[in-house]
Amino acid sequence: MPKCVDYLVLGLGGMGSSALYHLSKRGLNVLGMEQFGVAHDRGSSHGDTRIIRKAYFEHPNYIPLLQRAYELWRELEQKSGKSLFNPCGLMVAGSPDGGVIQGVHQASRLYDVAVENVSAEDVTERFPGFHIPQGFEVTYEPEAGFLFVEECVRTQIECALSQGAEVNLNEKINSVVIHDQSIEVRTDTQHYSASGMIVTAGAWSSTCLPELNLPLEVVRKLLFWNRVKQPVYNLESGNGGFFFDMPYGEFYGFPSLDGKTVKLAEHTGGETVIDPGNLNRELMADDATSISRFIKEVMPELEPISKRHATCMYTRTPDGHFIVDQHPRNPAVVYGAGFSGHGFKFASVIGEILAELVTEGTTTHPIEFLSAKRFAGDGTSVSGSGG
Repeated sequence: MPKCVDYLVLGLGGMGSSALYHLSKRGLNVLGMEQFGVAHDRGSSHGDTRIIRKAYFEHPNYIPLLQRAYELWRELEQKSGKSLFNPCGLMVAGSPDGGVIQGVHQASRLYDVAVENVSAEDVTERFPGFHIPQGFEVTYEPEAGFLFVEECVRTQIECALSQGAEVNLNEKINSVVIHDQSIEVRTDTQHYSASGMIVTAGAWSSTCLPELNLPLEVVRKLLFWNRVKQPVYNLESGNGGFFFDMPYGEFYGFPSLDGKTVKLAEHTGGETVIDPGNLNRELMADDATSISRFIKEVMPELEPISKRHATCMYTRTPDGHFIVDQHPRNPAVVYGAGFSGHGFKFASVIGEILAELVTEGTTTHPIEFLSAKRFAGDGTSVSGSGG
């Protein structure tokens, strides 16, 4: 006989751990399943830190979700007594006519997000250690900062457990069968039945929901930690994060937390991953070419050769926007996928949205622009409603 629960959550990374937390707040019988351990390094929710910001140049429709995400991260801090969010600020630099800088200004205009324009005369004093390319515009968002990514995941799971949730770790899913009125999930050791299910499986989303033919591409991404030559990037000295829209790619990073290294990465690029379970984690010859060029041109007080690296995965959609939706045949199955390398900051609110969708069939949050049906006309079989 299968083990019966009210709700299953498949995948307990940033989004899944949040969904588990929000479902358990409702006093429901909920089971979260994870094929690895808590806050593991085999997916997309690891690497110490993630940027959070409100002046969202990707699309202004994200900003109401971000406003709620900020509230929920603070709420989780208060509930757990842990420090999860550091509002250290964010510098964004790029061509005045480029999509990044134009998007920052659009977000500021539409939603009154606090953004400062930094003059060329003030850049050197305010942002020591950076060489701003000729002709670039520089903005600063004081409310931006970073999240401690593994601690966020751990805290959401710990709070969910304290609220009565059950968590099964190191349990790989073999099959997911979605009936019109119920769901069955089988693993190597267990058989589960549920009335509702949330799928937040990251790079394994298409494996869990193959019938939806989701237009997802998984790409391999590298994170780098490089030694500092001079103490000009330190968090304790008031430095924040940074994002540069260069002609050859987009690069971002964080203040030095240890006074010895700076974490940075390229947001663009990445090679396609065929099997997420066999991701190449070794540093290849060309992996650091772009980041080394960026360091030499923009951050002269960093060593161009990294001290260490980590490998993660982006699960991208064709338009770079998330998919948050209900299964077209059984609306009690909801999913979040394709977070395209910029999703973690939203985890707190995405979990709330998914919990609302799976229990109520709708959500009060404005997520219509994230519906999977936007891809239905490009040859895919995706259909459904965004709630």
